Amino acid sequence: MATNIELDEPLLSMAMRLGGMKTKKEAVNQALAEYVQRREQIKILDFFDKVDLDPDLDYKKQRKAP
Repeated sequence: MATNIELDEPLLSMAMRLGGMKTKKEAVNQALAEYVQRREQIKILDFFDKVDLDPDLDYKKQRKAP
């Protein structure tokens, strides 16, 4: 899909240098992928305090299991 957008050139150049990207397209796609991944990870926080833990769970014993 062709899209015409105005980008912050210094920021884009820095992203390309830090990420080792050779094209603007590659840098933008990588940035979008990381953004989506981060947002998906944030959704995990919604589960805190909503999952009931087993009070009899012995996590230390499970760590020693082969």
